[in-house]
Amino acid sequence: MSFFSDFPALMPSLVPSLMTPFLGQPAVFWAGFFVIVVGLLVLDLFVFNTKDKIPSTRASTLQAASYFALAMVFGIFVWRTNGPEHGLDFYTGYMIELSLSMDNLFVMSIILSTFAVPKAYQHRVLFWGILGVLVLRGIMIGFGTALIAQFEWVLYIFAAFLIVTGLRLLWSHASDSHAVHDSFIVQFLQRHIRFTARIHGHNFLVREPHPVTGKDVLFATPLFMALVCIELMDVVFALDSIPAIFAISTEPFVVYTSNIFAILGLRALYFALSSVIERFRYMKYALSIVLIFIGGKVFYSHFIGKIDPLISLSVTLLILIGGAVFSLRKTTSST
Repeated sequence: MSFFSDFPALMPSLVPSLMTPFLGQPAVFWAGFFVIVVGLLVLDLFVFNTKDKIPSTRASTLQAASYFALAMVFGIFVWRTNGPEHGLDFYTGYMIELSLSMDNLFVMSIILSTFAVPKAYQHRVLFWGILGVLVLRGIMIGFGTALIAQFEWVLYIFAAFLIVTGLRLLWSHASDSHAVHDSFIVQFLQRHIRFTARIHGHNFLVREPHPVTGKDVLFATPLFMALVCIELMDVVFALDSIPAIFAISTEPFVVYTSNIFAILGLRALYFALSSVIERFRYMKYALSIVLIFIGGKVFYSHFIGKIDPLISLSVTLLILIGGAVFSLRKTTSST
């Protein structure tokens, strides 16, 4: 009772604390964002997906659309509190990260198929996988922010890396596939972790008799192997997405929130597109052009003049929409 009676007296000291700048933004902005993220994760795991089941395409599409709508609303908040330039940077970063995540969806599909994870348990694997991705991306973005703040020239290395990556992606063959079962990661895990090929419900680890000693020891199930591969593969994909977002903005709040909002909707997007995901395999050409454009924009802004954020967003959207239409038409004609 004493807290509630003293609360009005605490308000004058509490408000300045909430408005204390943290990484360029009032602390209350960061706190509000993390409340949203935690709230979405709790709803996902403990309300909407309490049982092992195969998410329907309709439910997943609605959930993916809800994540998209929430990101658009949050972008308006960034626009109103930080100005139009940061608002447009948020939308551009969000769209690019969401588009780059398409490649993640292909790899997720291949990983889950490689380890024969039943569809009823795929949500569980992807939920914990994306939760780990959120943490890893946060660490990598924090490291990147500190690096650029200390050495501004690192941004031009990022830009050059994006251009090279875009060119390599543009020249690669559309038929190239990710041979997950032959990858170094999978072979390393299978050599150094006790692994059982049998599915044990939704468990990541199980106790079974050791083939030599006979004692009960922990074995990793295919779900655990798939989870670890998803986490490690994301580190590889972050080598593209992290430089891309820093090439758009170096404002930590814009960089982190746009990246995380895109990742949050990734699981729902996977199930929404699972039946048609192969039809977007030509999107890589559009993504390669976007990477080259974003990387080139950094050098253009330094040597010639700053490009209007609205132009950057418009060009990015046109390239991505054009890529999606091309991919759908190409796969329709080939079937």
